Amino acid sequence: MDLKILEDTPPWDWPEDAAEMLLGILGDGRADESERLLAAELAGNFTVINDELAAALLFIGRSGEEPESLRKEAVLALGPVLEYADTEGFEFPDEVPISEETFRTIQESLRELYMDADVPKDLRRGVLDASVRAPEDWHPDAIRKAYSSGDESWMLTAVFCMGFIPGFNDQIIEALESKNQDIHYHAVCAAGNWEVDAAWSHIAGLVTSKGTDKPLLLAAIDAIATIRPEEAADILVTLLDSDDEDIVEAVHEAMAMAEGNWDDEDDDDDY
Repeated sequence: MDLKILEDTPPWDWPEDAAEMLLGILGDGRADESERLLAAELAGNFTVINDELAAALLFIGRSGEEPESLRKEAVLALGPVLEYADTEGFEFPDEVPISEETFRTIQESLRELYMDADVPKDLRRGVLDASVRAPEDWHPDAIRKAYSSGDESWMLTAVFCMGFIPGFNDQIIEALESKNQDIHYHAVCAAGNWEVDAAWSHIAGLVTSKGTDKPLLLAAIDAIATIRPEEAADILVTLLDSDDEDIVEAVHEAMAMAEGNWDDEDDDDDY
């Protein structure tokens, strides 16, 4: 199967040999860079990721002989499986796509890559982006340095990472005022993830404003459902008559989430 066809096919319909095909392309230094970039992106999918593919992606990420763009894509592809393994643990190893040994190897290798000042900046940003999916002790300091660097690209990476690492509420509130649309977007996501109450009025305003672009609006819809679930429904219901099916679906999901969160709060109050 051609890689482009694989990209356009739902992962659950991928052929049984998809992992082997991706592994072959990743290891073929003569293949077109664009083809290997796509193979790296697809290799992170849960349908195919395993110890062999993870090792191949990590090898590319660590190799100074490979193009920087491919190295970064390979590192980023490891993020989702790191997050899953960190969340689920290894009590039932057959339920995790990679082994605990591979997981630990990836963590240590990404830390070493990030700490190497000779590694290109964009690759280090990708390393931080991927590695925070499985938080470690070195991450808070790395995020603080990235955010305070004054470099907008590093600040963007830092704010994205704040969605995975707690303790940055003040920076998240500050980032909500950023003129950089990407920083603003990720600040909204982080505020929702950590239920930052001080962000409520800003994010509620995004939901009610007719000028909020769609990606930001969808992020804001999710966020208010977690920040103040008891108030979210009154705001979200105004969007149910939207002509955009994605927005209506997001509102329904957020309202259901808000109801669940509110019920949880009520249960906690009973104790």
